[in-house]
Amino acid sequence: MTGNQKQTNKTLWERRLKNVPRGVTTAYPVFAEKATNAEIWDIEGKRFIDFGGGIGVQNTGHCHPKVVAAIHKQVDKVLHTAFQIMPYEPYIDLCEKLNAKAPIDGEAKTILFSSGAEALENAVKIARAATGRPGIISFLGGFHGRTMMALALTGKVIPYKKGFGPFASDVYHIPFPMEYHGVTEEDSIKALHNLFKADIDPGRVAAIAIEPVQGEGGFYIASPSFLKKLRAICDEHGILLIADEVQSGFARTGKLFAIEHSGVKPDLIATAKSLAAGMPLSAVIGKTSIMDSVEPGGLGGTYAGNPVACAAGIAVMDLIEEEGILQKSVNLGKLLIQELNEIKKTNPNIGEIRGLGGMVAFELVENGDPNKPSADMAKKLTAKALEHGLVLLSCGVYGNVIRILVPITAEDAIVKEGLNIITKSLKEI
Repeated sequence: MTGNQKQTNKTLWERRLKNVPRGVTTAYPVFAEKATNAEIWDIEGKRFIDFGGGIGVQNTGHCHPKVVAAIHKQVDKVLHTAFQIMPYEPYIDLCEKLNAKAPIDGEAKTILFSSGAEALENAVKIARAATGRPGIISFLGGFHGRTMMALALTGKVIPYKKGFGPFASDVYHIPFPMEYHGVTEEDSIKALHNLFKADIDPGRVAAIAIEPVQGEGGFYIASPSFLKKLRAICDEHGILLIADEVQSGFARTGKLFAIEHSGVKPDLIATAKSLAAGMPLSAVIGKTSIMDSVEPGGLGGTYAGNPVACAAGIAVMDLIEEEGILQKSVNLGKLLIQELNEIKKTNPNIGEIRGLGGMVAFELVENGDPNKPSADMAKKLTAKALEHGLVLLSCGVYGNVIRILVPITAEDAIVKEGLNIITKSLKEI
């Protein structure tokens, strides 16, 4: 559309339907115009509180002044050269910071990419090169991305895998512990041992990939004891442990990486999302000996570790430390769980409330029965919340989990305003 005709959500939605395929879903027919910290305004001027955070990308808030300033400064210098052709200092600076902070046992190295899926793809490549083995094990309900290897790892068919197979071979899934839904840690470990007996010799397994807190899967938390058991099994059989920290990383849980809560040190960490506060950037961090197992030229990407994205990542790393973001995440989590427990007292359809730091979710189930998860109620709640000015996301194996990914930097008053909208919306549905 050209000319001076003012755009509305309706006119833009019509253009979106005409020009963009239906395969990429859009949760709401509302178009963002500007955003700051935990608030977004659409093109019609309506304000929304953001409890979605761009699917966990805005841990440090929309358009944080320090990040914006770093981006502007780098834009005036170099936009792109390709790190494989002519490198640049921001890439090295960021890798140094990540190597120093990552919970890796011994010396670490980092390689940068552009998306979470790309990070997982390359973590698998590195693990296979380092071990000389093909097998990869991941978990039911896990989400690792939309590229073909990442889809193979992903433990959910609808909507991610339907129609896209065949997928990469030598990828196996075991249950993720979800005690609220009857899957214990012992069940998961038993399934792993049964997998070794029935489908793949552990001597052929390169890595086990796990989200310390499942993101799209429903914010189920892998306990320290479970992660320690996995670490021990990996050590016993020479298997590498990959922590998928794409959604749970960068202060979301009150630690830089969620796996730090367990004391377990993975061999490789794949991360993205809030690493660069909205700029496309991801990373694989790992033990130096493992990272250096790939021959020169085996890793890379034209846009991987773009200098502008690196500048944003450096700013994020600095402000996490300077502004006490880790403690803010802990405080946010306490506030969310406290308030949600109050809401639950008058709403029997709220089931389990769980969280690790500021990564908090609750289940919607019929009359408090975990065996009756209600995806329909979750859809109605997110739609009603939007009417009242709150961006809210659902997720989960059963589609019934409401996840809260409000920026960690959000003011308490904004968070409580959003929670009040949840209360109001629950009553109305």
